[in-house]
Amino acid sequence: MGDDLSASTLIALLVLLLLISAFFSGSETALLTLNRYRLRHKARQGHLGARLAERLLARPDRLISLILIGSNIANTLATALVTMVALRIGGPGGVAIASIGLAFVIMVFTDVMPKTLGALRAETFGPPAAIVYFVLLKATLPVVWFISAISSGLLRIFGVRTDQSGPQHVTLEELRTIVTDAGTKLPRRRQRMLMSILELEDMTVDEIMIPDNELVGIDLDGEWNEIATTITTSRHSRLPVFRGSIEDLVGILYIRKLVLAGTGSLDKTVIESTMDEPFFIPEGTSLHGLLAQFQRSGQRTAFVVDEYGDIQGLVTIEDLLEEILGEFSGNGAETPDEVRREDKSDAWLVDAGINVRALNRRMDWHLPTDGPTTLNGLILEQLETFPACGTVLKLNGYPVEITETGDNVIRTVRIRPPQPDDQPEV
Repeated sequence: MGDDLSASTLIALLVLLLLISAFFSGSETALLTLNRYRLRHKARQGHLGARLAERLLARPDRLISLILIGSNIANTLATALVTMVALRIGGPGGVAIASIGLAFVIMVFTDVMPKTLGALRAETFGPPAAIVYFVLLKATLPVVWFISAISSGLLRIFGVRTDQSGPQHVTLEELRTIVTDAGTKLPRRRQRMLMSILELEDMTVDEIMIPDNELVGIDLDGEWNEIATTITTSRHSRLPVFRGSIEDLVGILYIRKLVLAGTGSLDKTVIESTMDEPFFIPEGTSLHGLLAQFQRSGQRTAFVVDEYGDIQGLVTIEDLLEEILGEFSGNGAETPDEVRREDKSDAWLVDAGINVRALNRRMDWHLPTDGPTTLNGLILEQLETFPACGTVLKLNGYPVEITETGDNVIRTVRIRPPQPDDQPEV
């Protein structure tokens, strides 16, 4: 047959076979490196190539067998053609040179280049190649099945079963990595929201609650004038109701419910008849668990108690939503001057009672969040002693200066963003 064909025809056939071999090499890499979640999304949208690629990847043994059959046939025929052309052009001495040249061409042009292109452009080449493979698989199924059966039988000897691959499941840590690596394809705000949702399981109510010493409430044992002032001036929509101290909690008053009651005169009796029963949760409850309890009970406010039943703080549904969505303007939960820029300086004056996570969200800082929940507690943990005014330290690379103290707490600090040459310190 070789004598009947011209050298140019043989060379053209050789080029075609090399292109076929390159297709098998490149498409194999493209299919095997496809993003499975993006592929599943496209398949659910009705994309033909994505649907067929999913079906092929569900049985990788058959896909790999088909690719190897096609690639080996193309390379074998190419070797035969090169031998024929070499004998015709250069005689027996040219066969060795042609074989070396063919090995170089196969390595570079049908392996390295196509595989690199397939890895870099998997989304472009993978789904269309799946359509071609699906047709080839239907045409060669008996041969592919026979080779796959032999391969699967040998793998079983080593304890590997090709029919137990099953669907791929992503872990929570892997999901966090996916969200983090989304980059510009996901707006930064949405990325933060998704990361906050994923972190609900790791965070506890202790990290976002209002501590008991900061709670503003109604003392039924107090003077009526004080109670009326608290109701009319409070920035909060719900107030704890107690007798003497917060430890003798009797209920929680929703200001809106009190207004809707529409009573002519307001007194302690009206407050007691309008207030709701308090809802308690143990300290250490995860935010995910808190959300589930709020959904089941229909509550919007919960008091955090320790193992002895002592009240440690108050947490609301708004606190939980802020942890996911960020701060709401006009919330009233924080005073507007908690963080303010110092005049003509890059420093910020910060209320040390602020929640560290809230501060990080507001300022896009990276202060440590794996310890105390407030900036005051974080500084005290770092210093292990109560500091004097003017004390300077670093928190994760952020220079912090104590500017005001009182009543055994740090009241105000001055913080400067770290400079590029600052080394982080924990």
